[in-house]
Amino acid sequence: MNSYPPELLAQLAPVMFVAGLEGPPKAPQESETGAAQAQLDPFQILSIRLREALVSQRKVAVWQPDKSKTFQVVLVDKEVRFPPRKLVPPDDPQYTNSHSPLSPLTPSSPLYPDGLIAPIWIRKHTTLIPSVFVMFMRIFEYPPHVLRSPLEGHDSDKDRLEEERKRDSELASDIAQRKKGTNERGVKLTVVLMASRRLLDDPALDSRLTYIRRQSGLDSRAALFVLSPVSTAELHDFVRSLQQALYEPALEYYTVHSKRVRRKRNRHSQATASYPNPAVQLANPNISRPLRPEGWTVRYEYKMACFAEFRGEDEVALKHYQDAYATLTIMFGSTAILPPRTKRWAEAKVLADCINIKIVKLYLYNNEHALALSHHNTHIRQFGDFSRGWGIGEETYEFWSWIARQYRVLAEMIDQGTRSGLVIPVHQPTASSTGAAPAPRPAGLPDLDFARTLGINPSHALQHSGFYYYMAAKCTDMRRARFQAALEAENNNNPIALSPGFQNEKKVDHLSLLYTKAYELFKKYAATPALANQTTSRLTLWIATRIAETHYEAGKFDVAVRFFERIAKTYRKEGWHALLKPLLSTWYSCAQRMGDVELSIKLLIEMMGQEDLAESEEPNGLEEDLLALFQSTVPSSTEAALTFDLAGARPIFETDAVFWKAEVNVEEPAAFQLPITAPTRTVISSVPFSSLEIHISHISNPVIVRHSAEAQEESTPSTSVSRVDLGIINLEDGLQLEIAANLRWKPGSVVLFTGALVSRKPVTLSIKKVIFNIEQNSWKVQVPVEPRPPVLGSTSEPRWLRSQDPPRFIAVKRPDHATTVVKPRPHLFNVSVIHHEPGFLDEDYPIVIEVVNHDDRDLEVMADVLLQPTDIDYAINTISVNGETSTGLIKDIPFGVLAPGVHASKTLHLASGGSGGDRLLDISISANTPQSEETSGESSDEDEDEPASPVQIDKTVYQETLTVPTIAPFAVDSAVMYARTRGEWQGLASLDTFAEDYFDERKGTEALVNIKLDCTGPWGVYIENITLDATVCYTSLPPAIIIDLEGKSAPEIRIMDSSVDLPDGNLFPAEYLAGDELNLSCRVNIGVRDDGKSEEYLFPSPGRYTVSWRRILRDGSHGSLSKTTVSLPALNPPGDTLVALFDIPPTATLHVPVSMTVTIRNYHPTRSANVTVQMEPEVTDGFIVAGLRSGRVPVLLPGGEERLEWTLIPLECGYQSIPRIRILDRRKAIPGVPATTEEVPVDGSTGEPVKLIDLRRDERRLIQADGQGEEGEATIRLLESGSNFGGVLVVPS
Repeated sequence: MNSYPPELLAQLAPVMFVAGLEGPPKAPQESETGAAQAQLDPFQILSIRLREALVSQRKVAVWQPDKSKTFQVVLVDKEVRFPPRKLVPPDDPQYTNSHSPLSPLTPSSPLYPDGLIAPIWIRKHTTLIPSVFVMFMRIFEYPPHVLRSPLEGHDSDKDRLEEERKRDSELASDIAQRKKGTNERGVKLTVVLMASRRLLDDPALDSRLTYIRRQSGLDSRAALFVLSPVSTAELHDFVRSLQQALYEPALEYYTVHSKRVRRKRNRHSQATASYPNPAVQLANPNISRPLRPEGWTVRYEYKMACFAEFRGEDEVALKHYQDAYATLTIMFGSTAILPPRTKRWAEAKVLADCINIKIVKLYLYNNEHALALSHHNTHIRQFGDFSRGWGIGEETYEFWSWIARQYRVLAEMIDQGTRSGLVIPVHQPTASSTGAAPAPRPAGLPDLDFARTLGINPSHALQHSGFYYYMAAKCTDMRRARFQAALEAENNNNPIALSPGFQNEKKVDHLSLLYTKAYELFKKYAATPALANQTTSRLTLWIATRIAETHYEAGKFDVAVRFFERIAKTYRKEGWHALLKPLLSTWYSCAQRMGDVELSIKLLIEMMGQEDLAESEEPNGLEEDLLALFQSTVPSSTEAALTFDLAGARPIFETDAVFWKAEVNVEEPAAFQLPITAPTRTVISSVPFSSLEIHISHISNPVIVRHSAEAQEESTPSTSVSRVDLGIINLEDGLQLEIAANLRWKPGSVVLFTGALVSRKPVTLSIKKVIFNIEQNSWKVQVPVEPRPPVLGSTSEPRWLRSQDPPRFIAVKRPDHATTVVKPRPHLFNVSVIHHEPGFLDEDYPIVIEVVNHDDRDLEVMADVLLQPTDIDYAINTISVNGETSTGLIKDIPFGVLAPGVHASKTLHLASGGSGGDRLLDISISANTPQSEETSGESSDEDEDEPASPVQIDKTVYQETLTVPTIAPFAVDSAVMYARTRGEWQGLASLDTFAEDYFDERKGTEALVNIKLDCTGPWGVYIENITLDATVCYTSLPPAIIIDLEGKSAPEIRIMDSSVDLPDGNLFPAEYLAGDELNLSCRVNIGVRDDGKSEEYLFPSPGRYTVSWRRILRDGSHGSLSKTTVSLPALNPPGDTLVALFDIPPTATLHVPVSMTVTIRNYHPTRSANVTVQMEPEVTDGFIVAGLRSGRVPVLLPGGEERLEWTLIPLECGYQSIPRIRILDRRKAIPGVPATTEEVPVDGSTGEPVKLIDLRRDERRLIQADGQGEEGEATIRLLESGSNFGGVLVVPS
């Protein structure tokens, strides 16, 4: 920014003049033996602190976006004078018609007659005229007086008041004189009186201040302050409050100026003036021309913009700056208004550049980055067009000097902004969501416009300052190139039309390191995560290259070489060979000028591998330079060879090893081809390659191919491919193989080395590297090259030569074509897995694994079996072999060492539990050749440093996945029938019923449980035995067991008998084939405790059947013993409340009396029953009834029963119906509830029929009814057959 006047670039702020803070006078020098220096007065210290506090509030700077209420403070003398408003005094009659000393209308003005704005105008308003004037003065304080007598006090006070009034009048007079000068310029005057703390406590101070204000004519607002010596913190608070109080008057001052300038602009735009004809001006350029209306517009708009900037109104200032800039471009558009290369033209051009900087800065203050860059680019483009019309186009150094200046100023401004809080926006695109469809193109929008909407304009994307330093450096390079052309033309006596500044241009250092500044900033922002990306790192390296080239042009070759070394390392690593080629050329030039021969040789060899030659380069130029170095120089050491080994460098030759097979067996030849292709555009046919070393993996001695002149003469030039046979190379021989061949390559020619490798051990074969040895005179150079696939952009691909003349190739598509794996010879053995599916649950299922050795070697066989987990419910599966059991994996099952032709087998046992389904087993059989201790020791010593790879393990693995379908051996179906007990109940008064372990089975229920076993499998089973084991219950089979669940009273269950325990009915052992059925039954008594909670109990399974069985094999034999458990179903007997049990013999003899009984039982735990019985015989009945016809049964307490008996005499033969009996439970009527019977007794009670059960048919079953519950759910329904009465068969006597 030093190219422009600082006044036109600085950020403007309100100006405050501060007077009365002069520093302390210099103390006279004391004598050597004098006393210590006297201390400063407190008011002098206060003045020093005030100067520091006021000056430090705001500094003059270009970038200052802070909008706090601070002033630009200027320290002045109390008697400072303001510059005159006009040249004549105010009392002169010509005062109204005169103008400012800086006006273009004043002949003595530097702008006369057609100037626009001079920097001195800004300087006048920033250093010569303030907006507010603050004057610090000391108020008089009468010194304290010591009273000598009582009469002296009155006279002393009178003298003090007279002296204070006199001094206050003098102070007011000085203030009034200063006030007169500030009033003429409209400047606010503020006085700060410095007083001691003692005076602040004086009651007369207020009257004195009032007197001073009135006498001096000060304003009543923010015009008079009093300050005493205070601390630094309090002093800063005073300065802050003083500035805030005076900020509004300062804004009013600049507002008045703006209004005055606006009135002038309006009057000037309405006035008409005559201007000379432009043609006359061009014909007579020396005549005086007044300023045109456009110039006055620029002048007034610029002034209003400055005054708005003084007020801190950035938006208003921006508008006026834009208007001034627009009018200024109109003036530049006409050479009649601003003739090129004149003084006013140069001033206007500087003013336009400064206004552009102001506009860009104000845009950046408001974070409008796109508008800032747009205006900056428009300024460069517009004035670039003007420059071409002025004869200062791209072919001149002046044009590029101006462009570089614009970018440099922008870079400096952004650099200052970022240090002060300017945030550089991040322009990375927002990542779209995965799988999101692209936005559709709006209808009617062209493709180009739609593409523009998807991104941003790079010229409108604000970058960090390093980008613009880089642009300035690029323009400086163009400036230097144009200047060099002009200078060369001048030296050739053919000068170009030179500008007046050509002599000054010769003094300019065109090699200024702007690139260095850009490089530092790029490195700084590359470390910022929000701005770092791959592109910035590439550009940083490119800028470093330009720095190196600048050092090269400046003659600093050693510095340039250090840059080239760091840059080339990255370019080689990342494969930027297009950028590496020009870098190597410049690097080679530096090495030549430094006289570094070894570096020159290395760079020449590396450049030979670069195929991207320019059209101007000769194909054999590098070769000639290399040979010239060999001929004219000697190495520093003749013993050690110069090795060219740079990681990532592109080699001279394109080398790629190809093996025909990806895998070979031990002692089988692995054929390979090693093509070495010379560059096509660079000639290396004369490079003296003396030998070539081919390093093969697992071989200590390389294969050496020496150059032979005879082979060179015998080589046929008819084909571009020459073949050199290396023969069969045995890895274990350890011999040094040397072959003679022609090692001279023509452009694009190929030397193909063919051979075969043989190994006795399992290894991975590859060609590690090829070393080219160059020897001439005393020079020895080694160039190692690693075989690798063709580089990016190469047209070649891995291929196999099948015909030399003409050359024909076969493409090799394998990704690992550069290696081949030597594997051990596979072992020959056969595996058989024998089993008979399906398997049964709970069965020890045998699986026979048989291995047969078909090899000619002994084999050591091992097996691994993995039982896969299953998702079958309640499945518990195990495998066992050789006494080892596991639910998952069994490893290393030995089969032993099998001689050729020998077989061995192992039986694997699978036990499956839970539900049926498939069981998966992974069987892995591995066979390897057993090694002796000596062989194993040798191999372990050789492979001690390298771990064995999978290909080196001499093992053959056979894998098989076995699926075993598993089913249940029996399909189980169960049925439960409940019946009421027939025995007599224990009396309620019996003491036995109160015992803790009392169990009354007659109050419970009897259950008959039937289990049906169906043989569903394809195999028959041999059932040896079936036993019934009781669980949580009483049982009559073994001794009784009392179970108490979690301390709660539980129902008791007693198994009375079972069909499997009949002494004369045991059918086992027996064989059952597929489809056979077996029924098992048992009788269970369920007792109920008298606790009223019997219905809440869940009756568990009373026991389980254990079936011991064996599978019937195909040969009729029986397999291993297996046991299957069949649990009895859980019991859920239905409950009763009040029931009548009817019992009568099913048959009777004619005229022979039979007994009929009815037992009424109250099962309800808490409610009593009032029961009435009524016999209702009919005429048609075939019986004569003797007994109770109608009566009331005694009240039945809970748990009580009553037995009634009748005698019936049959009168007719055949099936006879039983006389009708009606039993009611009579209870008091409930109000509002209708009776359930047809008859209502006289006493008001009602009756509920009692259920009457025929004990001969008493049978209850719980059956499942589909779709009877809510939402179609299955429900349990009680099916009872005892309520259907049967008759009595009467037979004749």
